Amino acid sequence: MVSNLVPCLFCAGMNRVPSERLAERPCCGRCHQPLFPRQPVALASSDFNSKALRGDIPLLVDFWAPWCGPCLAMAQPFAESCRELEPRLRLAKVDTEAEQGVAASYAIRSIPTLILFSSGHEIARQSGAMSRNQIVQWARAHIPWP
Repeated sequence: MVSNLVPCLFCAGMNRVPSERLAERPCCGRCHQPLFPRQPVALASSDFNSKALRGDIPLLVDFWAPWCGPCLAMAQPFAESCRELEPRLRLAKVDTEAEQGVAASYAIRSIPTLILFSSGHEIARQSGAMSRNQIVQWARAHIPWP
């Protein structure tokens, strides 16, 4: 039985989840929030590393700003892509206006920008607004998909 380490996007607690149970909507052992909440979770500078860069499940992060028209247009398609991408990966958002430190550390020059992280490393990046189908296809192209 293969287990995955999954950091909770709410409390950063580490959870060991058998691969065959990932699709059963497991909850965090510490805070009892869903490990796959079926919607993007907002990340802040203070907890970005502990929530985004640990664990075995890839994380797709949307770097956006509230004043950005294309970012707002992509918000709903990004949220809808959770249904197709979880539990193979998880989705989060970083408000670059509020979390300038995280945005600077990843050299975000234009928004929206998607960054796919796996095992704590950036493995792919895409700038510009995309549809739900484009987000799903792009993410699947960069991670192993059954």
